[in-house]
Amino acid sequence: MLDIKWVRENPNLFDKSMINRNSEPCSEKVLGFDKKNREIISKIQSIQARRNEIASQIGVAKKNKQDASELEKESTNLKSEMASLEQEQEKFSSELTRVLSSLPNIPLADVPVGKDETENKCVRIVGEVPEFDFKPKHHYELGEDLGLIDFQTAAKVSGSRFTILKGAISKMERALKNFMLDNHTQNYGYQEISVPFLVKPECMFGTGQLPKFAEDSFHTTDDRWIIPTAEVPLTNMFRESMIPAAQLPIRVTAFSACFRSEAGAAGRDTRGMIRNHQFSKVELVSVVHPDEGEKELERMTGAAESILQKLGLPYRVMMLSTGDMGFSAQKTYDLEVWLPSENTYREISSCSLCGQFQARRMSARYKGDKEKGYVATLNGSGLAIGRTIVAILENYQRADGSVRIPDALIPYMGGIEEIKNEK
Repeated sequence: MLDIKWVRENPNLFDKSMINRNSEPCSEKVLGFDKKNREIISKIQSIQARRNEIASQIGVAKKNKQDASELEKESTNLKSEMASLEQEQEKFSSELTRVLSSLPNIPLADVPVGKDETENKCVRIVGEVPEFDFKPKHHYELGEDLGLIDFQTAAKVSGSRFTILKGAISKMERALKNFMLDNHTQNYGYQEISVPFLVKPECMFGTGQLPKFAEDSFHTTDDRWIIPTAEVPLTNMFRESMIPAAQLPIRVTAFSACFRSEAGAAGRDTRGMIRNHQFSKVELVSVVHPDEGEKELERMTGAAESILQKLGLPYRVMMLSTGDMGFSAQKTYDLEVWLPSENTYREISSCSLCGQFQARRMSARYKGDKEKGYVATLNGSGLAIGRTIVAILENYQRADGSVRIPDALIPYMGGIEEIKNEK
């Protein structure tokens, strides 16, 4: 959630930022609610001060056995007036909170201004794309030919946009999970966490999924939400907390299944594993001092990149434009892995700095010897496992339809060096 004090001090920059985020400029509306809210609060405080003064005068009058009836009458009237003002203030305060909670985060100054992904900025390209002397197949063709990816049975069991993995490819999913968690805990200092897959609505609000993006997630009948990413439970571990500054930074990681309705993805990536309702992911979350956010973003992105580097997968790093960033982000790097079948790069990770935006929604604070305030939060995929499987199948495919296992993954695959059709 945005800092209303910042909006008061920077109304023009606020409106410009909203336009850059493809939102409507609304400083007049926001500050109108804020002004009315503060005016009413001021009136309430004045009335309370007068009531305190009257109470003291009544005490003196009674002590001196004087008539205090007029003072008591005034106090009663003021109490009634204050109750009415408190109801009015609650209305304006709630409306201000509603409006602020619907607004995206303010981009950092170096984020490229743009309407959509076409104006993202390429930061670097890493690795050489493979050259084949045959036409490379899509991952779903390879998986079906190997008899190890089954979309038809998944559709029979659960409907469209689900996948069943078998044999060596199912083992690859487990191997990637362990490989990623080992890398992030052993080499980057993240603490491994096992998280619930169901969360309370206030947790979805805290990380920014609610209320604006409710249709993108699955909701249970007892008012819990199935997580769209482990970012939600990991970040909300620190909700309503006062963290000693000496404990920062805090870095946590978790493997989880993720569930998304893909409400806005009709007709997109309908074949294969790129965009499913259920997928698995290793998530990275950092909680840091607000001055350390940008430095931590570079570190987190490096941790996610290290997975691609060790697997020998070519990729590029993109800084997202203002119009393509997620709701809670103030700066985002996307990692896009090369897919030979499409002759292009596709997203496999997003690493985002949210600043104090989520912390305000969650009331996550830190306290040092001389200062206190809201923490900064960051989150990133390290990586999306399904898309990593896709990338391995396509980049390591052979002309006969077999797939070589990347060297770094072979120990996690129990020594298996290739996947081939055994029929």
